Amino acid sequence: MILYTPLAETDIFPVSEADLQKRHCVSHNGKQLYVEEMEDGQFQLLQVLSTDPNDFMNTDYIPGTILR
Repeated sequence: MILYTPLAETDIFPVSEADLQKRHCVSHNGKQLYVEEMEDGQFQLLQVLSTDPNDFMNTDYIPGTILR
């Protein structure tokens, strides 16, 4: 099923307060990223925060990527 909406994912699928504490905005190689801290201390990329369209074409910043 595909849901087309202007709402954010968290407005449709709410997350718990504990999950929100694990999410951070970080700078990685000069790029602003929204990540979630995993159990082992690594970070999983959730969103690229950029106004440069080339940042979204970079395969190093695909959502779900594990950052070390």
